Amino acid sequence: MSSPPSTTRIGAHVSIAGGIDNAVSRQRDVGGNCGQVFTHSPQVWKQPPIEAERAERFREKSSRELDGPWVIHASYLVNLATPKDDLREKSISSLGKELDAAEELGIEYVNVHLGAHTGAGVEAGLENAASVIDELDIPDGVTLLVESDAGSGTKLGGDFAHLEAVLDRTTADVGVCLDTAHTFAAGYDLSTPDGVADAIEAFDTVVGLDHLECIHLNDSKHPCGSNADEHAHIGEGEIGDAGMQAIVTHETIGTLPLILETPTEDDRSYAWNVERVRELRGERD
Repeated sequence: MSSPPSTTRIGAHVSIAGGIDNAVSRQRDVGGNCGQVFTHSPQVWKQPPIEAERAERFREKSSRELDGPWVIHASYLVNLATPKDDLREKSISSLGKELDAAEELGIEYVNVHLGAHTGAGVEAGLENAASVIDELDIPDGVTLLVESDAGSGTKLGGDFAHLEAVLDRTTADVGVCLDTAHTFAAGYDLSTPDGVADAIEAFDTVVGLDHLECIHLNDSKHPCGSNADEHAHIGEGEIGDAGMQAIVTHETIGTLPLILETPTEDDRSYAWNVERVRELRGERD
């Protein structure tokens, strides 16, 4: 018997080398129908403008060849929770440019980490993050997502309560991107169906599933509660097949866009991981 057609919105974080429009064919090459990009190197502040012609080709090719949505991942240098004025201003400027790029490209989401309070304290960090978001001019049709974190050091977002606090304190309509590897490393056990159900219930109780817009779908190389952020292939890490299957088949999670940030190693690429997710979803023999 043949497999049913895929109804999963799944894709990977792909390169824009050679131009943003090249991301579409790279997504198709790995079997994805939605995806994520950096608009520039995530390790530097410099953000070159996107050529209008390439932006138009990106929009046209995405509309024609993919289901969507796309997500822009903000620079790793952005720190919403920082108490430092200069870093705060750089973060506002960088994130504002990402939001403008999303509008130009027809991209629905911009994803960002809350960052680290670097000694200012959790409450001050959360207040800083919310106040930064309030200074942003978020275009119509674009949603800012705050991402869950593994929770190492003074980084915020490992506790679901951190996400809820920022959403509660900002006046903007902000969503959440839940990273499965981060959530697991932060102490929410996703390795069993019961654990997945408990974690989703906890998220719904604290944050609300109506705020959950996207999933970064990654297994973890490190144990639950380790606070170590290192991704593994789907089903090959500490979350494992049982946990990953429970995540991707959950009635709420499985309907969201699933974005892979899995490693490229052991002769396993994004394409392997896309296929593995579809197998776990019962879309392949």
